[in-house]
Amino acid sequence: MQFSPIRTAIIAIVALLGVLFAIPSFLPENVRESWPGFLPRQTVVLGLDLQGGSHLLLQVNQEGIVTERLQSLRRDVRNVLANQNGIGNITTTDAATNTLTIELTDPSQKEAARSAIQSLQNTIGNSLLAVGGVNELSFGETPDGKLTITLTPEGVEQRMSALVAQSIEVIRKRVDELGTTEPQIQRQGTNRVLVQVPGFGDSQRLKDIISRTARLTFHMVYPGMSAAQAEAQGLPAGTIVLPSQDGGKELIYEDVALGGESLTDAQPGFDQQTGRSVVSFKFDTRGAVTFSDITSKNVGKRFAIVLDNQVLTAPVIQQPITGGSGQISGSFTPQTANDLAVLLRAGALPASLDVVEERTVDASLGADSIRSGLTAGIVAGILVVTFMVVAYGLWGVFANVSLVLNIILIFGALSMLGATLTLPGIAGIVLTIGMAVDANVLIYERMREEQRAGKSPIQAINAGFERAWGTIIDSHLTQLIAAIVLYFMGSGPVQGFAVTLALGILTSLFTSYTVTSYQVKLWYGLRRPKTLRIQHFRFIPDGTKIPFMKISRYVIAFSIVASLASIGSAYFKGFNLGIDFVGGTAIEVQHVGGPADVGKVRELLDGLNLGEVQVQGFGTPEDVLVRVQAQEGGQDADQAAVSKIRTALASDNYELRRTEAVSGTVSGELAWKGTIAVLIALGAILIYIWVRFEWQFALAAVTTTTHDVIMTIGLFSITGLEFNLTSIAAVLTLVGLSLNETVVVSDRIRENLRKHRKMPLPDLIDLSINQTIVRTSLTQFTVLLALIPLVLFGGEVIRSFTIAMTFGSIVGMYSSIIINGPILINFGLKARSETDEAEKPRKADRASV
Repeated sequence: MQFSPIRTAIIAIVALLGVLFAIPSFLPENVRESWPGFLPRQTVVLGLDLQGGSHLLLQVNQEGIVTERLQSLRRDVRNVLANQNGIGNITTTDAATNTLTIELTDPSQKEAARSAIQSLQNTIGNSLLAVGGVNELSFGETPDGKLTITLTPEGVEQRMSALVAQSIEVIRKRVDELGTTEPQIQRQGTNRVLVQVPGFGDSQRLKDIISRTARLTFHMVYPGMSAAQAEAQGLPAGTIVLPSQDGGKELIYEDVALGGESLTDAQPGFDQQTGRSVVSFKFDTRGAVTFSDITSKNVGKRFAIVLDNQVLTAPVIQQPITGGSGQISGSFTPQTANDLAVLLRAGALPASLDVVEERTVDASLGADSIRSGLTAGIVAGILVVTFMVVAYGLWGVFANVSLVLNIILIFGALSMLGATLTLPGIAGIVLTIGMAVDANVLIYERMREEQRAGKSPIQAINAGFERAWGTIIDSHLTQLIAAIVLYFMGSGPVQGFAVTLALGILTSLFTSYTVTSYQVKLWYGLRRPKTLRIQHFRFIPDGTKIPFMKISRYVIAFSIVASLASIGSAYFKGFNLGIDFVGGTAIEVQHVGGPADVGKVRELLDGLNLGEVQVQGFGTPEDVLVRVQAQEGGQDADQAAVSKIRTALASDNYELRRTEAVSGTVSGELAWKGTIAVLIALGAILIYIWVRFEWQFALAAVTTTTHDVIMTIGLFSITGLEFNLTSIAAVLTLVGLSLNETVVVSDRIRENLRKHRKMPLPDLIDLSINQTIVRTSLTQFTVLLALIPLVLFGGEVIRSFTIAMTFGSIVGMYSSIIINGPILINFGLKARSETDEAEKPRKADRASV
């Protein structure tokens, strides 16, 4: 109870900093701008689910890169052998093995050819090491004497890594051209790029701008033969056939006469004669000279402008163009002309990118999510604060002051770190409200025990804080382990939940112990009471002696049956898997002007030939959720399906509010990562408890927690609740909550093992549970007070998450109280008297020796 000035100053400084960093998030922008420069202005960054916007996960198309590189290498081989050295050859490509096979027309020149093609070796540097590199090509020979060139796996990987880095810069330029604010563009793994653009709700346009390669090239059109004739008679050497924008085909020379890298500017405009939208472009000096030379030598011939292997236009060169500028015409609208100009100004992507995950949230839905989250948080806060005052009176006020400061510190830390707050993140803060009072309940209940044991008020207060501290640390660290695993194994909103949960755990350690003890010290110094009247209300009276061990066999039998039922349901019935795990598209629509008609929506979509389509009510009577299976044909087919649904429903006044599209590749990865996350969390907690307690406690805790996970997963299967990425977050959080309860009981068992050495172990476990059940019931009730408002007001998006959390927390309390003890006995935990008796022969043997 002695507080030094330094400790007091630390509390004051931390509280002041928390308030200063948290306040800007709740003030209008004009007020923040008028603040003095030395005050923080940074606010909490709202996630896309709260402010609306688009989220795209792009993956470099490795097949396209390899195919293009083989084509380029084929041209290089032909040039090196035929043009430079006069060695005739026939080159064939094997895409399966990434190999070129070279058949020489004159086999006697094999060694000269071998030497010539080895000059094409390319060393790709490793950007991480910045020294050396890997060879891109390997050279060999077939059994029948043909030369081979193969792209090495290391070379392909290094090329992809370099292309991702280049792609990020091009994407950033393109997004900046759109005028959006605070876009997030970052690398994910070796071959993916994550793009999040807040406030930009047109995901189709964003996808078109970001994922298009926008490689502009200029080619001469092959004269005297149409594309159809060439395909019928055989392509002339050095030519290719490409589709044109008007639906036809063009036969052009394969060699690029001029590349788009020479462009310096591109602007949308209108043709002065026809009034149609066009894109005007301008070359740099080198490009202008080349363009002038090409048009001067080919007057009267056709010149094709090609964008991403499609001929935009192929006009006849009427006269030499010497000004270094020109225009691209076609079937453009003003917006598509502007978007093409944006693409050309930003430059071409070095590789094609596939959209493997797409999430779009309408701004109005984001506002609804904020409103739902705030409502749930306010209701939960009022319930918890009121209950603490009812249960503990003035001591409840102390806990509430610490709780309010805890929430302020969470928002202050989120602002200071620039962390993103998502809807599951709000759920994490609300859950923290319930969990934050747990430490205070532990401390207060310990004080009551110490006072009943005959200690003076000051001794009871000191003992309450000191003896509860170890249990508080253990229970909070087990939850922190789950939060850390969630952060590193999760993505997007799940990471947002993990951040707020972890921050809440850390700030709770500070406020519930240090801040509460400071308030108690001030109060005690002023009042000096003879006795401490801490608790005013309780669910279970003092001195309860419930014989848990006597009924444990029946309870364990029930748990075994329930667990087998959960496993059986999961195996035979399966789960209602969300888009995260099965791939496909989920679309939330809202009916304008009244309740939605699910049957009518189903009728409108039946004739679209989209495969399996599920339609169900979602949240309010106006909302409907449409789930469509992944379409054959990849991302373009998925987007076409969304467009069909939008058009079909627009006729009946339905508006799109949210779109999620996940490819099969990503859904498989998410399912695997979720399973690994649960296993890693259990393993890490097992190690921690093993170190802090004994091995029996660790195995019992993990067994108990596994039981809770099985029961909760069974809930998803039996009830048909959607099992998605946030469900994994719910399961991992339950791991922490369940272990929180288990650790409290285990800590009391360990303490009583030292205190009551001759008490039979079943009686000792009963005593420990009865001593902690008051705290457990109060803590569980406060957690439920926080979770139930989330279920009722948190919104449909996190409904399955909050229901699973509520069910799992109840199951966690049940298993920690009734199941954990018998498991400890079955794992061989012994009372201290039994341990001492076992040690006597060994001590006697050592003494005789």
